[in-house]
Amino acid sequence: MTSVTDDLPLAADFPQATADDWRKLVDGVLKGGPFEKLVGKTYDGLKIDPLYPRAKGVAPVVGRPAAAPWQIMQRIDHPDAGMANAQALTDLENGATGLALVFAGGSGSHGFGLEPTAEAVAKVLKDIHLDAGIGIELQVGPQSRMAAIHVAEYVKSNGLDPAACNIRFGLDPLAGCAVWGHSPFSWEEITPAVAGAIKGLAALGFKGPFASADGRVIHDAGGSEVQELAFVLACGVAYLRVIESAGIPLEQAQGMVYARLAADADQFLTMAKFRALRLLWARIEAACGLTPKPLFVAADTAWRMLTQRDPYVNMLRATIATFAAGLAGANAITVLPHTLALGLPDSFARRVARNTQLLLIEESNLAKVSDPAAGAGGIETLTAQLCDTAWTLFQETEKAGGAFAALRQGLFQGKVAAARKARDANIAKRRDVLTGASEFPNLHENETAVLKATPIALAPYGEPKYKFDALAPIRLAQPFEALRDKSDAVLKAHGARPSVFLATLGTPADFTARATFAKSFFEAGGIQAIDSEGSADPATLAAAFKASGAPLACLCSSDRVYAEHAEAAARALQTAGARHIYLAGRPAEAEAALRAAGVTGFVFAGGDALATLQDAYLRMEQV
Repeated sequence: MTSVTDDLPLAADFPQATADDWRKLVDGVLKGGPFEKLVGKTYDGLKIDPLYPRAKGVAPVVGRPAAAPWQIMQRIDHPDAGMANAQALTDLENGATGLALVFAGGSGSHGFGLEPTAEAVAKVLKDIHLDAGIGIELQVGPQSRMAAIHVAEYVKSNGLDPAACNIRFGLDPLAGCAVWGHSPFSWEEITPAVAGAIKGLAALGFKGPFASADGRVIHDAGGSEVQELAFVLACGVAYLRVIESAGIPLEQAQGMVYARLAADADQFLTMAKFRALRLLWARIEAACGLTPKPLFVAADTAWRMLTQRDPYVNMLRATIATFAAGLAGANAITVLPHTLALGLPDSFARRVARNTQLLLIEESNLAKVSDPAAGAGGIETLTAQLCDTAWTLFQETEKAGGAFAALRQGLFQGKVAAARKARDANIAKRRDVLTGASEFPNLHENETAVLKATPIALAPYGEPKYKFDALAPIRLAQPFEALRDKSDAVLKAHGARPSVFLATLGTPADFTARATFAKSFFEAGGIQAIDSEGSADPATLAAAFKASGAPLACLCSSDRVYAEHAEAAARALQTAGARHIYLAGRPAEAEAALRAAGVTGFVFAGGDALATLQDAYLRMEQV
C-alpha cells in the first residue's frame, strides 16, 4: 500500500492574510476610534490583546498523566450522616470517581457540612470501598479538624491498608484563619499541631497529600487571579516548612502538599491560572533543590459566580469552568450544584453536577489531550504574565514573614478589597454580566427545589486572640438579588410588583432596541416593565401610562424620534402623574432640555445600573 505524504494545501488559492491586513479591517470598523478600545485588562491590570500570533518554542505544561481523566469529585455535605451516605453511594454508582467530604465549619462549607464526629464519619463511609481506587478529599476547618483523624481511625479499624486509600486530608488552618479573620493561636503555636498530625498520618501508612493550599479563600472573597496564585504559593511553602520541621525530608514532603483553585466562567483566565500554578510551584521546588514533580491540583467551580435567580444558568457557568479546569490539567474537579446558593441541593442538582463532568470526559474526550493550550499565543502570554506578577506578590508575602504574618498585616486583605471594589463597580455597571441576575432576568421563574436540612452547630473554637480583616466569601449577584427580594416582598404584600411603564415613541423599528434594553435593565432589579404599543401622540402616551398603574415611566425610542417628540412626551407623562421619568439612551447635549421637560434620569449601557435601580425604589417610596 502506498502512503500519501503530500500536503493538501486547501488554502493555496487564497492570498496569505497578515496582521497588517487584519489591522486595516479593524481600523475600518473602529472609524477613527482608538485601537486600545479592543485591549482588555484583568483585575490585576494584565493586558489582553484582541489577537496573538502563535507562540513558538514552548512546551506543554505537565499536569495529569497522559490521557488520564481527572477525578470526578462529588460534594458530600448533608448534615444527616445517613442521608450523606446514601448520596455518596448513589454518586459512586452513577459515575463519580471521588467524594469531597465537606465538614461543617470548613471554608467551603457554605452553611452546611458533615458532623465532624467519629460516629458520623463511620455512617458516611459505610459500604464505601475506600481502597477501590476512588479519590477522597476532606474539607475541614479548625472546628472540624478532628474529622481527618476520625477518617484515619475508620480506615484502620476496618482493616484497610492506608497506602491503598487515596485520601487527601485537607489540613489547612491558614484558610480557616483567613476566612474567620482571627485565630486563637499564633503560627508558632499552630505549627507543631499540624506537623504532628501529618507525621502521625504518614506513620500510619497514608501516602497523602495531607495539607491543602486553598486559593478559594481569595477567589470567594472577590480577589484576583494573581492574588489567588500568590496565596496558594505562600500557604504551600508554609506547609512545606511545617512538614520539614517534623523531620520529614523535603523529597518526601514534596508529595504531601496539594493545591486547590477556583475555576470560574472566564475560560481563558481559568486555563492560564491553572497552568501558571504548575509552573510557579515547579519554580519553588527547584529553589528548594528538588526535582520538580507535577503538583496535585484540585478544582472547585466558583462559589462567587453562583446566582440564586435563574439558577439553571449556573449549569452553563459550571460547564465552562469545568471545561477550562479540565483542559488546563486539573487532577480533580468538584462541580458545585447549580442550586447551592439557595440551599442544600437535591438529587437532580447533584445529578447535573456529576453529569457535567461525565459528558466532558466520556463524550467530549477532553482528557485525551495534554495541555491543548500549549502554543496558543493568547493563553501562553497570559500564563507568563500571571507567573511573573504572582511571583512578585509571593515574594512580597515572604518578605512579610509568610502567609500567616501577611494575613495579620492585612497584605492580602487590602489587595483583595481593591480588586473586589473594582469588580463590584463593573457588576453594578453590568460590564461584568451575570446572566439571569444583572442581565436577561426572569421575573416569572418558578421556585427551585432544595432539600430541607438543619446545619450542624459547632462549638466555638478558642478565643480570637489574633485578629485581622476577614476574607469572607461573597457572591457577585447579591446586590441585584437584594433588589429582587425587595420586589418579591412588594408582590407578596400588595399583589403586584413595582413597575415601570415603557413609553415607546414612534414605530417598533424606532423603539424596539431601547425598549428591550430598558425592560432587561429594570427587571434586573425586580421592577416589572409594562410595554406599550408605541405612539408619538402625547395624549395617547399619557392615557396608556395612567391605565398601566405604574409609578415610573421610561421613554424608549431612537435619537431621531427623541429629538422630535421626547420633550412633549415627558411633559405629558409628568402631567399624567409620572413623578419620575427615565429616558433610555444617553442625552448628550439635549440633557438640559429633557430634564426641564420632566426627565429625571437616563438608563444606558455602561451606566451604574445598580445605583439607578436602588434610587428607583427610593423614588417609588416617595410616590
